[in-house]
Amino acid sequence: MSDRGNRLGRLLSWDAAVVLVTVIVLVVASGAVENFGTSRNFTFLLLDLLPIALVALPMTFIIVTGEIDLSVASTLGLTSAVMGSLWDAGMTIETIIPLCIMLGAVLGALNGFFVTVLKLPSLAVTIGTLALYRGLAFVVLGDGAVADFPRAYTTWVTGTIGDGPIPNVLIPLIVVALIFGVVLHATPIGRGVFAAGAGEQAARFAGIRTGRLKFWLYVVSGAVAGLAGVLWTLRYSSARADNGFGLELAVVAAVLLGGVSIFGGKGTLPGVLAGVVLLASLQNALRLQDVSNEALNIVTGVLLIVSVLLPNIVRAASRRRPRQAVSPER
Repeated sequence: MSDRGNRLGRLLSWDAAVVLVTVIVLVVASGAVENFGTSRNFTFLLLDLLPIALVALPMTFIIVTGEIDLSVASTLGLTSAVMGSLWDAGMTIETIIPLCIMLGAVLGALNGFFVTVLKLPSLAVTIGTLALYRGLAFVVLGDGAVADFPRAYTTWVTGTIGDGPIPNVLIPLIVVALIFGVVLHATPIGRGVFAAGAGEQAARFAGIRTGRLKFWLYVVSGAVAGLAGVLWTLRYSSARADNGFGLELAVVAAVLLGGVSIFGGKGTLPGVLAGVVLLASLQNALRLQDVSNEALNIVTGVLLIVSVLLPNIVRAASRRRPRQAVSPER
């Protein structure tokens, strides 16, 4: 009976629930929303979720440790602005791309320094760098845009595999997601991440150098946001200082919707990826219904609140249930 209960518990886990809701949304939207189920829209849907999924991978690690990084969208925008400025100055794209990824890593290292060395709260730090990096993006590029990037690169980013609907860039994303998943769930680094989130002091007593771990997580987060800035710029063939504006809200919402605890110590990467697909599908369906960006932000905000509130309600209910079920022995 207990084995059956355990299986039922796994079946009704948060991850499984998110996957089920995602399937329901996809099925309902395919029938109710015009053009949602077309192969062309499926390609756009996958391209839309790419930056969210990419940035959500390191964000998962950071939130599991009990920290947060709200500067990722501004890092994306700054790397896009620098990319446009360097391209406009005549530098080759093959040199620009690694420089932008390195710039993202440096921006992430700055966050990591403030959080792990100066011991400042990550929420306050990354809100500050959110504004700082976005402001620097406008200093670098202003209100204008730089286009005319190499057609070979822009075509590859927006192109699909053969004549199908699967974008070329989805394959590298899957590989990167697998690497992150293995590191989080099957290596000592991942165990250290969960330990740091469950109790930092206990993790230190266990020999885990939590400060160094968090610092490098911020470096990786910045580098991945820089890569997302490169892909964003090539997809739209436009480098702008406001690229990715507001993306941090969608990323955090997807991570929490995927079952990662905002308090740290809990979460799975498959659940996060399911959350990304669910959020991107809802946004795509609403856009096809001509819903405004303001309304989309409201939906994202509601999902963010639900993803924080609902797990706590479920957890509280599960704690009460065994007490009610236990009857006194005779």
